[in-house]
Amino acid sequence: MYVGRFVVVGPGIGAYRVSSRSFPNRQVVERDGTLTVGPTPDAPETDNPYIAYNCVREGGSYVVVGNGSQVDPIAEKLDMGYTPRDALAEILLALDYEKDDYNTPRIAGVVGADEAYIGIVRKDALIVTEVDEPTLVATYEEDAPRAFDLSAESAADAARELYDHEFEHAVCAAATTVGDDVETAFYNGE
Repeated sequence: MYVGRFVVVGPGIGAYRVSSRSFPNRQVVERDGTLTVGPTPDAPETDNPYIAYNCVREGGSYVVVGNGSQVDPIAEKLDMGYTPRDALAEILLALDYEKDDYNTPRIAGVVGADEAYIGIVRKDALIVTEVDEPTLVATYEEDAPRAFDLSAESAADAARELYDHEFEHAVCAAATTVGDDVETAFYNGE
């Protein structure tokens, strides 16, 4: 099944996977503690504003994971002292779904050591909810939060587990764990 990009978050852990039929030539790189999705060196040039963005970024005592430009302002709101719920809701509502050919939803999660929140803004709804177990939301087909069996305990294992998940067209994955320290990792395939 093709679900597009997806986020899985739970208390202490979060992960994001790029799945794509249209732009498979992307990778995750680390820049100054932030994980960024961008084109590979061999990718064709494009002016599409939705293919390069920060996907994992710290904000306050939390880490934000998501599928687009909403990651940065959510992290900035957390730095300003907003609650995770309010930061997610305000930014997802303000940026709305992507105005592309598919009306692609924006998805994001906020991960703390002991709490997590997940959100999606679709053409027909805004959903932001606190979760107490690993929970998935995707841009297509799985566009409402649901429990997800994530067995990984480290960021590296979570990135690999999401990359290897049966959903179609894996491109790359990124993950974080939040506890006494923040750990991030990514997997770009082989």
